[in-house]
Amino acid sequence: MFPRMEQVVEIYTDGACSGNPGPGGWGAVLRYGTHERDLFGGESTATTNNRMELMAPIRALETLKRPSVVRIYTDSTYVRNGVLSWMAKWKANGWLTSARQPVKNVDLWQRLDAAAAPHDVEWHWVKGHAGHPENERADRLAVRGVRAAVESDLRADVVHDAEQA
Repeated sequence: MFPRMEQVVEIYTDGACSGNPGPGGWGAVLRYGTHERDLFGGESTATTNNRMELMAPIRALETLKRPSVVRIYTDSTYVRNGVLSWMAKWKANGWLTSARQPVKNVDLWQRLDAAAAPHDVEWHWVKGHAGHPENERADRLAVRGVRAAVESDLRADVVHDAEQA
């Protein structure tokens, strides 16, 4: 039996917006061994692509039931650079940038930080729209999230299992 933290979960994420700002959606493909789960959600109010790119890993991580080794794949350099290069400095500066300005999307960066805390997270960048199957799937889920948001007046925190929706 593996120790608790040896459970490896792969997560592929994407965000989308119809206009920027505009209605947005996010999608995530979670894989644990042979098990897969597709999640999506959206926001009908004016949001940005960056906010939806952040919501995808947030909601995917919040879905996990136990601490795990997590490999997150994103096509967002904003998310990857934020996590790997900027977030530690922002936290040390009281969530201010090096120019002493408030961090944009601070609510989501703090939420991502909290969602990632119980896990051993590795961040990976993949080129978007380059034929990577799981990234393309996450993109389709994000677009589905935009459509669902527009049709149902959704908030970004509502999670839909693709199999059940």
